[in-house]
Amino acid sequence: MTGLPGQAAWPGLCTLAVVCRLCRVKGKPETAEVRYFVSSLDADARTLLALVRGHWGIENGLHWVLDVAFREDANATRAGHAGENLGWLRRVALSLLKRTPGKGSIKGKRLQAGWDEAFLTTVLRQLTDI
Repeated sequence: MTGLPGQAAWPGLCTLAVVCRLCRVKGKPETAEVRYFVSSLDADARTLLALVRGHWGIENGLHWVLDVAFREDANATRAGHAGENLGWLRRVALSLLKRTPGKGSIKGKRLQAGWDEAFLTTVLRQLTDI
C-alpha cells in the first residue's frame, strides 16, 4: 500500500478496511455502525470480513455471556487489581460451567451452583479435567 498521507507512522501497513454493520435487537431501533480497521495482514475483503466476524463471535460468545450471566458490566470494582482478578475468576467460572454436563443456560447453572452443593461439586470437578 502506498500513497497514504502519514503512512510512515504505520510501518508494515498492508490493509485498510471499512466494515458497515446493521444491528437489530428486538424491541429497540435498528442502528448502524461503521468500523475502521488498520492491518499489517495482506488479505482480500473476504478474509478480512471472516476475521471481523470471528472477533464478533468472541464478543457474543464470551463478553455478552459474562455480562448476562455474571452482570460483569455492572461491576464497579476499582481498587488495585481487584477488578482484573474478579474478571479472571468469572472467566474460569464460565469455562467450568460450560464444561459441566446438563441442560440449561450458563446463568441457570451459575444460580444452581449457588443453591445446590452437589451441583457445585460437579462444576468444581471440571477443574481436574483441565
